[in-house]
Amino acid sequence: MTITTLPDDLIKRFVDIVGEKNAVRDEADLAPHLVENRGLYKGASPLLLKPASTAEVSAIMKLASDTGTAIVPQTGNTGLVGGQTPRSDQSDIILSLERMSGVRDIDPVANVIVVDGGCILDNVHQAADKVERMFPLSLGSQGSCRIGGNLATNAGGTAVLAYGNMRQLCLGLEVVLPTGEIWDGLRRLKKDNTGYDLRDLFIGSEGTLGIITGAVLKLFPKPKGHQVAFAGLNSPADALKLFDRASTLCGTALTGFELMPRIGIEFTAKHIPGVRDPLQTRHAWYALIDISTSDSAETAQTMIETLLESGFEAGLVQDAVIASSEAQRQALWHMRESMSDAQKPEGGSIKHDVSVPVSKIPEFMAEAETAVLQALPGARICAFGHLGDGNIHYNISQPVGADKADFIARWRDMNTIVHGIVLSLGGSISAEHGIGQLKRDELASIRPGIEMELMHRIKKAFDPAGIMNPGKVLSTQS
Repeated sequence: MTITTLPDDLIKRFVDIVGEKNAVRDEADLAPHLVENRGLYKGASPLLLKPASTAEVSAIMKLASDTGTAIVPQTGNTGLVGGQTPRSDQSDIILSLERMSGVRDIDPVANVIVVDGGCILDNVHQAADKVERMFPLSLGSQGSCRIGGNLATNAGGTAVLAYGNMRQLCLGLEVVLPTGEIWDGLRRLKKDNTGYDLRDLFIGSEGTLGIITGAVLKLFPKPKGHQVAFAGLNSPADALKLFDRASTLCGTALTGFELMPRIGIEFTAKHIPGVRDPLQTRHAWYALIDISTSDSAETAQTMIETLLESGFEAGLVQDAVIASSEAQRQALWHMRESMSDAQKPEGGSIKHDVSVPVSKIPEFMAEAETAVLQALPGARICAFGHLGDGNIHYNISQPVGADKADFIARWRDMNTIVHGIVLSLGGSISAEHGIGQLKRDELASIRPGIEMELMHRIKKAFDPAGIMNPGKVLSTQS
C-alpha cells in the first residue's frame, strides 16, 4: 500500500498558521494520535496541528480547502468506532483542539455555560459545580474526552434517561466549515424557530461537516437529594418490570437505571482495584438505580426504599443494598463504569453498541444469547447498559483458552448476528458511539436508499471538496 505524501512547502504553510511548537511531526509524538482506543484502526499522518483559536482553525481549513488537503478533527481520542483516526493510506492532517480548552462564560441564572470545543468534560463539571450547578453528561472517559468530540458523536452516557444526550444538552454551536467559513451559532435560546436547525446537523456528524470550536451547553440545578441502590435480580424481564415501577413511582427523579449481568460483576471485582461485589449472594442480573430529587435527601431516601420494598413484595428484587454515603454511591457507579475496561484482561472482546425499544430488551437478550452461543460455543456474553433508554453494550468475551486473534476475526460474523436481531426488533446498530469507520459500510446496507442519498447531499453541500474527515460515516460517492 502506497501512502501519499504532502509537499514540504505545503506542510510549512500549515505549520506557519499555528507555529512550529504547536505542530507535531515526530513519529513517536504522532503515534498516540494514530490509533483508536480498541486498537482496531491504525492510521498515518505527516502532521498534527494544535490551533489556539477559532481564527487559526479557520485559516487551516481555508488552506486545506484551497489545496484539497484532508483534515481529521481530533479532541480526546476516546472514540470507539475509528471516527477520529486518520486513514492509513493517505496524508490526512490531524487537527487537535487540545489548546482550545477554556470556559468562555458561565451564567448560572440562565443555566448555561459557553466552552471551547476542546474543553475537557471534567472541567465543565468543575466549572458548573463552582456556581452550584451541574452538567449531567457522565462518561467513563470524562477526564480526557472533550466537548467537541462529545457533540460530534452525540454522546449519551449514564444520565440520558433524565437529561437526554448531547443533542438535548446543547443550545448553540460555533463551527468552522470545511471552506474555512465560521458559523457563529452560539445562541443561548431555548426557543428559536428561525429556519433550519443547523446545530442538529453538526451534532452527531462525527467531524464530517465541520469542526465544532465552541458550544453553549445547558446547566441544571444541583439535586438536593441523591440516592443509589444496587439490586440483585433473576432476569432482564424482572429488571424491566422494576424499571416500570421506578418510572411510575419516581417520575423525573429517576436519573439512571443500569442493567448488568453476573459475569460483568465478576470481571470488575477481579480486575478493577477497589471493586467488590456489593451483595453477599450471587444473582444472575443486577440493576443500579439512581434517584435525584430537587427538594431533599429525605425524599430521595423514601423513594428508593419504597421502590425496593415494592420490588421485594412483587418478587422482582432478590437482594439489595442502598448506598449510605457519597463514597458508596461513587463506588457503585465506578463498578458500572469500569465494566468495559474489566473485560480487557479476559482476552478478546467483540463489542456492540446497540439500542432496542425498552420493552424489547428481554426479548433481545434471549434471542441474542441463543444465536451467539450457537455460532460460538463457550463465548462469554457480558451484556450491560442503560436499560432506561434501551441502550445495551452487547459485548462478547472470548471463550476461556481461545486464541485471541482467531476470536477477533469473528467480529463481523458476530455483528451480523447481533445486529440482525436488533434490526428485527426495530432497534439501532449504533446507540451512542457513532458510525465512524467501524459501521460505515453496514450503515449503507441497512438504511433506505433515499435516506443515504440525503446524507450524501448534505455532505456534498457542506464539504464539496470532500476534505472533512473523509472515509467516516459515509463512503465515497461518485
